Amino acid sequence: MGKIFFYIVLAVVLVSGLLFAPEQSGLQIHPMEQFEVKSLFGGHVGMFSVTNVTLWMALTIVATIALLVLSTSRRAIVPSRAQSIAELAYGFIYKMVEDVAGKDAIKFFPYIMTLFIFIVVANFLGLLPMSFSTTSHIAVTAILAALVFITVTVVGFVKNGAGFLGLFWVSSAPMALRPILAIIELISYFVRPVSHSIRLAGNIMAGHAVLKVFAGFAGALGLFSFLPIFAITAVYALEVLVAFIQAYVFTILTCVYLKDALHPSH
Repeated sequence: MGKIFFYIVLAVVLVSGLLFAPEQSGLQIHPMEQFEVKSLFGGHVGMFSVTNVTLWMALTIVATIALLVLSTSRRAIVPSRAQSIAELAYGFIYKMVEDVAGKDAIKFFPYIMTLFIFIVVANFLGLLPMSFSTTSHIAVTAILAALVFITVTVVGFVKNGAGFLGLFWVSSAPMALRPILAIIELISYFVRPVSHSIRLAGNIMAGHAVLKVFAGFAGALGLFSFLPIFAITAVYALEVLVAFIQAYVFTILTCVYLKDALHPSH
């Protein structure tokens, strides 16, 4: 049965390639157009414009509320699929915070859980056809990373006072190297929000750009469009994995930074 379905799909692709083969030669692929911010009501994009970014961030919030609030409101003994996903996510992130940052970091669990769910839902929504991936924009990920950086820094000074500066002083190193290492540690600390944000946005943007390129090949090759379609299928499966992994990496780095704030000594 599976082979029959495969051959049917292949035949449809070949026929469509013959019927809708492009009349013009050459490839017209613009993979970065999908990241363009556009106003939903036309006109110039300004500070208060309702854009495609606004729409898909709102949908991300609605989907997050539906997953974590509505699906768990009944708290059924035999959970539904949505409730099971919410409970698995809750246990997964709770264990991560406890293992990485320590038990005294559990008070920050709601914040970290919110970060993870928002990013993973936004990543998965960005994989839908005709959607917009908000986490591919550095403006979005930079705000998330900046909030983590500010939160961790404030917590570090509030909890430890001047002792938080011990994070930059490598007491186990020789005395002559400690000032140099302190400068390196200080620079790396302020680079954190940059790498934190670029890592997420860069990976999501790169994956979507690759999908767009292969889709352009499929539209331009006509009869042989089935070749890039196979590649699209493989890349799309990889992007599903990347969507979760990047949310996981962003979250676990947040836990690592929080651990440094709560226990700053080297």
